[in-house]
Amino acid sequence: MSVYQKVEALASKIFKKNTIFRYGFNLSPMYKRSTAKLIEVSEDLLHVKIIVPISYKNKNYVNSIFGGSMFSAVDPIPMIQLLSIMGNDYVVWDKSAEIFFKKPAKENLYADFDFSEKEIADIKEQVAENKEIDIIKTTQLTNKEKTQVFCEVKKTIYIANKDYFKQKRKKKHVASV
Repeated sequence: MSVYQKVEALASKIFKKNTIFRYGFNLSPMYKRSTAKLIEVSEDLLHVKIIVPISYKNKNYVNSIFGGSMFSAVDPIPMIQLLSIMGNDYVVWDKSAEIFFKKPAKENLYADFDFSEKEIADIKEQVAENKEIDIIKTTQLTNKEKTQVFCEVKKTIYIANKDYFKQKRKKKHVASV
């Protein structure tokens, strides 16, 4: 169990899950370095919104937001959001990511991370059938009005039935010994 999981377990005795999610990210040293902040988290965790404010902490040589800040602002959210929604019967891992820079960002950026109830039901159904699946989630960093896209990140996320995943790892371990 990670430090973050231990803190979450303790905090869940006092706070709602979405409050823990928001403040957990915003206070986490690994996420703070991205310069982003979670500004909205729905009670069911199906919606998360972030801001990446432009500042001296994330400006690059040409005064636009450093690409690493954009990527690190987006990177952990879909996986941890999905893991938090799916619960302990599933394994959820980031598998790969692609980033596409569209234009220099010289203003605050915003991103929305959304899962629908139908999408979650479909994922659970597919995992029940296939034991493991990959999904792709695309996130765009935009201006506040969502009229300009500055960056797009595509994340491939692996989801598996936890018991199946454990058995699969045991078989791999036995085969390698």
